[in-house]
Amino acid sequence: MSSADAILPANTAWLLLALFSVLWIALGVYWGRRNKSFEDHALAGRNIGLALGTATAAATWITSNTTMLAPQFALQLGIWGMIAYSTASFGLLLFAPMANRIRALMPKGYTSGDFFRLRYGKLAWAIFLVFTLFYSLTWLVSMAMAGGIVLNALSGIPYVWGMSVILAVCVIYTMRGGLAAVIGTDFIQSLIIIVGIVVVGFAVLSHVSVEEIHANLAAERPALLDVLFPAAIMAIFNNLLFGLGEVFHNNVWWSRAFAFREGVAGKAFALGGLVWLPIPIAAGFIALASGALNVPVPAPDMVGPLVIADVLGMAGAVAIFVIVFCSLASSIDSLLAATSDLVTEDIYRRMINPAAPQQNLKKIAQYVTVALGVFTWAVCLPRIGSLATVLFFAGPLVGAMIWPIVTGLYWRSATSVGAVGGMLLGAGVGLVCYFAIGWYVATLIATAVSMIWVLGCALIAKPRFDWAKLKETA
Repeated sequence: MSSADAILPANTAWLLLALFSVLWIALGVYWGRRNKSFEDHALAGRNIGLALGTATAAATWITSNTTMLAPQFALQLGIWGMIAYSTASFGLLLFAPMANRIRALMPKGYTSGDFFRLRYGKLAWAIFLVFTLFYSLTWLVSMAMAGGIVLNALSGIPYVWGMSVILAVCVIYTMRGGLAAVIGTDFIQSLIIIVGIVVVGFAVLSHVSVEEIHANLAAERPALLDVLFPAAIMAIFNNLLFGLGEVFHNNVWWSRAFAFREGVAGKAFALGGLVWLPIPIAAGFIALASGALNVPVPAPDMVGPLVIADVLGMAGAVAIFVIVFCSLASSIDSLLAATSDLVTEDIYRRMINPAAPQQNLKKIAQYVTVALGVFTWAVCLPRIGSLATVLFFAGPLVGAMIWPIVTGLYWRSATSVGAVGGMLLGAGVGLVCYFAIGWYVATLIATAVSMIWVLGCALIAKPRFDWAKLKETA
């Protein structure tokens, strides 16, 4: 979009970007002063309380994809699309009891990779690392793309410049402050996002009624109101399992399970899931109002910003900028921190330099954070498709990891053969279905195939795992 067509003047956008950038970087530097070791940097001293824990769980899950992809879901799949995206809240809700068990079984753990290495052995660990790192980079790319897209849509700032600045800011304050800075800024960002979404929702309702929206959809796009819309129904189950897989396997959430104070993790994840649940529904409703408001939508992933800017004018453009910037930062910082910790702990410390002291590990984690930022920036330079295309390609991989994790945490009979086969078979069949049928069934099929294999192997297995092996101290 050119600056002449933009609603938010480029000078205003740059000013907002500068103000928030300075704020987050300053907070990162301030909180980073207390990090003396890798454990401080990666896990914030394992002493995060309920308020910060709930805020970081909700804010991290309110990604830029929530504020931009949820409206795209609604525009393409209708009412079921909004519900489909909201089912991702079950990932946090069901991870709550798992987080308590993770903390009990692995009181000195650092990463989700530690679990796979100790529970299933090196082969399963290696496959897990490939899958989870691919997913993490995919998530990073989708969020960096969202930053460039929204700046361009609202202010005409070139996509590459907007994406580059937002990504650089997140890298700097995450590198300096570690998980303490991530969780601290998440608390502020979650408040801004929730208040912003509520204000925008009421603003849309003040311009057009629910009856007018329904009448427009019935006349112009009746399929969006169809309760038997096949693709939308499949998307509900696909997105539910995608959300479970995202949370269950990713080190973003495992690192918090290790970092939260004892007894806090379960409550924090449950409350975070409840806070997050209505947000994609509210964002999707905004998209469904686009027809009744006569807002032209050149691309589905731009519908949210364009509707809000049309309803609120300059204030709307500023509001969506702030909301998306905060949602982007609250997720990308978490992912950068968790992924750099995974690379540092599982690859550098366990494979390359087992004798590395804590201070050196902290420096390595900081270097890895910068490297992840540079890699993401290079991949995002050419805009490589819609956010849904980028994100859901990893769906079969995350779906295939659900059952190895769940059974590995609760069943002594879960086996390495089951974990390896479940991940490889599930992901392979899911990716075939992704290209042959569509993204909306890929994760569902991958999870089903993985489940059958993992449960089958567990049922016939004779050895029983000793939980004490997970209590690694060094």
